[in-house]
Amino acid sequence: MNRHDSVEERTFAALPPAHGTGFARTWWGRAWLTALEDGALDGEQVRTGRRLARAGAVGAVSVRPGRITAVVQDRDHTRHRADVLLDRLSDDQWDRLVDLAVERAGHVAALLDREMPPDLVEDAESAGIDLLPGLGDLEAQCDCGAWDQCGHTAAVCYQVARLLDQDPFVLLLLRGRAEQSLLDDLQARGSAARPDAEPLRTEGVDAAEAYAAGNILPPLPAVPELPPEPGVPPSWDTDAPPPAGVEPSALAILAAGTAAAAHLLLAEALREGAERRAPTAGLTVGQDAVRLAEGVLGVSGTADRPGAAVLDRLATGSGRDRAELAAAARAWRHGGAAALSVLEEEWVVEGEAFARARAALDSAWEEDERPVLRARANRWTVVGTACQLRLGRDGRWWPYREEGGRWMPAGDAAHDPATALAVARPDGEEAPSY
Repeated sequence: MNRHDSVEERTFAALPPAHGTGFARTWWGRAWLTALEDGALDGEQVRTGRRLARAGAVGAVSVRPGRITAVVQDRDHTRHRADVLLDRLSDDQWDRLVDLAVERAGHVAALLDREMPPDLVEDAESAGIDLLPGLGDLEAQCDCGAWDQCGHTAAVCYQVARLLDQDPFVLLLLRGRAEQSLLDDLQARGSAARPDAEPLRTEGVDAAEAYAAGNILPPLPAVPELPPEPGVPPSWDTDAPPPAGVEPSALAILAAGTAAAAHLLLAEALREGAERRAPTAGLTVGQDAVRLAEGVLGVSGTADRPGAAVLDRLATGSGRDRAELAAAARAWRHGGAAALSVLEEEWVVEGEAFARARAALDSAWEEDERPVLRARANRWTVVGTACQLRLGRDGRWWPYREEGGRWMPAGDAAHDPATALAVARPDGEEAPSY
């Protein structure tokens, strides 16, 4: 029994219907829905749950360690108790997670602002702790008799995605730790007095001792701890001109990217039970240019003067102009090579792919709320707005928004077209429906 197993439960009042809006706007809310949608064996049940949740059929939601419970009302007014289960973290995992959180003040500050820091989730994964559910982690139980996700449990999951958007502590409670208990642990761990520092010991052995030991080799040292951040590569800080064909700013960008990749590989290698990954497919020259451009632009979408020179070279080498490269870099930020393909490739949707797309569009909205869509190939433009949905070859929907006469990626992909369209709309804009 966990030492934090005192009965902790939060009950959330039933949320109003979600007509015309998506269920997840935060990255962690979308990750929750991905675990549901990718793990369910019956996609029709997932779509039924989405319609029930959107109609406001989910009652009050109770969240406690390892379990979510709610009553869901079917369209025929029958009521069903639906439970969704997720494994709790062990005490040892919580101890490691708290240690990771207090290492950076920004982690605690983000949680208090009701944000889930992505680097905390990544650090936790490197330490063997999965905060967000993965494929098959959401276990369903319902009194309707279904043995997998049914429409009722799926509806509860969609409603929980809205709760997670508002407060990531809902996920932490589900994983086993209530908000106040966790904050107490963070405060205690962060303010604990550090023991007096021991005097530094000189590494190595005395030369005379080493000579006397002859060929007796000492044991290998312990594996070093993973550095908290990638190393900072050296800069070209010299008055000497660079060799012909070497651009210092481009070299610095490549070195920083290599350091980050090396840090990630080391984290995976040091993780207990790590297995060697299969090599991933290599990028084309054009894709790699976009990947590098995304790193230069960063989250601000701008580049300093040295970075601008690098962008010019990347644009020329990939056969794009600067505006096209910026759009491609934004797409890469949202989904890598798959998102870049959706930006630059137009293809005809036909056969089984068209039937699935048509079914997804028909079930995404109620009849009186469905926007008017004008289709061309794999692109559906919302009539009367600057919003567009693009269908990827994997069946996901990508939100696009018109900016300065150019269609630009507006967010991450979603399995639900209504969720993707909600991301594409500027705040407050309503899609006309007829």
